Parts: sequence; structure tokens; C-alpha cells
Amino acid sequence: MSAIAVENVSKHWTTADGQVRAVDAITFALEPGTLNVLLGPSGCGKSTTLRLIAGLEAADGGRITIGDRDVTALPPAARNIAMVFQSYALFPHLSVAENILFGLRVRRTPPAECDARLAKVADLLGLTALLARKPSQLSGGQQQRVALGRAIINEAPVCLMDEPLSNLDAQLRAEMRLEIRALQRKLGITMVYVTHDQVEAMSMADRVILLNGGRIEQNGTPVDLYEAPANEFVARFIGTPPMNLLALETGRDGAVIAGTGGPDVLPAHCAGGKLGVRPEHIGLAADRGHRAAVESVEYLGGDSLLTCRLGSQPLAVRVQGSVGLARGDAAWLTWAAGAQHWFDAGGTRHAPPARHAAATQMA
Repeated sequence: MSAIAVENVSKHWTTADGQVRAVDAITFALEPGTLNVLLGPSGCGKSTTLRLIAGLEAADGGRITIGDRDVTALPPAARNIAMVFQSYALFPHLSVAENILFGLRVRRTPPAECDARLAKVADLLGLTALLARKPSQLSGGQQQRVALGRAIINEAPVCLMDEPLSNLDAQLRAEMRLEIRALQRKLGITMVYVTHDQVEAMSMADRVILLNGGRIEQNGTPVDLYEAPANEFVARFIGTPPMNLLALETGRDGAVIAGTGGPDVLPAHCAGGKLGVRPEHIGLAADRGHRAAVESVEYLGGDSLLTCRLGSQPLAVRVQGSVGLARGDAAWLTWAAGAQHWFDAGGTRHAPPARHAAATQMA
């Protein structure tokens, strides 16, 4: 049984420029007790998809089920879900305790049960000492915990979160990522989390659904998206820096990186496509591999990020520690055969043949 199933769901709007396909016939299923991230750039349809699951938007087509119950036509209140928004949406005149209990009191939950649930949630989120305070007396992270408490006190099996950490600074975001993930595991709820931040997605998710233009580019585990991107869009979106995609042309004995003349990296039939290799999979060698020109070096402490030019194409390289290179120097670059990806002319990834990779292999 899927906790949430979205089957061929669409949402369109008509504007002066024509019809906008915010969500275009997408299908996916989420397992109970998992944390699932809807990831993608602005305007890709991730928040609209979340709102369709919540019932805040009506689908123009398709079917949505939560716990094998068809909720497509049901209002949000009838879907047995909790939701945390980008803005904390706390009542400024109510205390922390009153904000957390607001939903239960609207539903006329008995006072004794309210008190018991409040004590449990406050202890879980570290809010016990703050229950009498007003939102204006709290930090951003504390306000986010109150918003989380208001959602989980309802004990709904599904929790939807729409970019809940976007208002926090970088350090607090990192702390809250760990807290939300730990909370989800402890409660065993199914969570759908919307973000444009790939670090949040890769570090938190059991499953990532990467959207673009209202359609799913890839649906898989973080490892799937990183190690086996379905196409060029996924390869470019996942990874910091993103995967290098180098155009290929026909060389003497096979396909070579355009503008270099060799060595060949793939069989001749791969020419016209692109070779993909991640910056962290590229190493520096003394006098073999591919000769590139160094354009910049950024020392980041634990590693260094080099921007090079290989033929006429830019290439990012990430190596550990500092390097004795500067702008204008030449560098020899190598990578293992297993680090290569081949994308055809249409942008779809295929497992590359390995027999032509010997010239690029690392010792």
C-alpha cells in the first residue's frame, strides 16, 4: 500500500500567452514512513504538486490517493494531513502553547487530551520552556519548531512541508535539516518536502522527485540521481559544482572531446553526444591524460576548485587540499573509466562503453 499515490495528475492555467502546464500528467507513489523531496528550479511545479496533494488546488485531471483512499475531490480538512508552510503563519497574539494547540481546539478535542499531546510535542521539539512566550520572543529556528509542533500534534500520518527552511540562515538550516529528518524517523510519518535546494534534498530524502517544466525528470534515491542521472538536466542540477558535460566529435580512432584532437574517450558512434564526468572524479597527473589550461583556482580549505579549459570547453575540477597551480598554468587531467557518463544527442544518459577509456584512467 502506498501512503500517497499521484496518478496522471495535471494542473493547467490559462493566461494571456496561452495555457501554462504547471503540472503535466505526473505519476508517482510514495511508501509509508518515508521522507520524499519534490526538488526543482523555480516554476517547475513542485509547490503546485504539493498543493494538489493537500487539496489547496483542484486537479484538472488524474487521481490522488492517500492511504488507498481517493481524495481527489475532497477538501483539505478531509484528507487527514498536516502541513508546514514557508512562512511560519503563527498567530502573533497567541502563546507558543496556544499556537500549537489551535487546530485541536478548533476540532474541540478534550482538554485532557490536548494537555497530554502538548506535553509530548513540546518535549519532542525542545519547546517546554518556551510554551508561555509569544512568537515575537522567539528566534527563527524556535518559530519553525512551533510550526512543526502545530503540524505534528494532529498525529496525521502524512505531513507536507513547503520550503520550511528558506527563511533561516545557512547554519540554522543545516541544524533544522537534521532535526526534521530525526523527527520524521521517530514519528514514522510519511513526509513530502518541497525545496529548490539540492543539499536539503540529497541529505534528507529517502526519495527525490526532480521536476522541470511540470514534468518528472527523474524519480529515485539521492544516490540514483547523483550516480546515474537520467539526462543532462539531472546531471546539471545535481552536484556542486554540477557534472561537466563535454561535447564529443569524431577523432582518429573514436570519439574525442571536441577541440582537443584526442585521446579518444568513447567509440566513434558516441560522437555528437556528450561525455559527462563529475568534478570530484577528476584528478591531476604529471604528464598524461588530457592537457587543460587553468583559468582560476578557488581554495576552499578542505579542497580546491579549479576552472579549466579543455579545448574550447570549460571544465570544473575538485581536488583535495591546496594545489600548486595558478591562472595560466597547464594541468594534466585524468579520470577513471567508471566515472564516465555518455549522453546522446537528445540528452539521454547511457552507460558508456569502457574500452576506449584507457587513456583517461587514473593510476
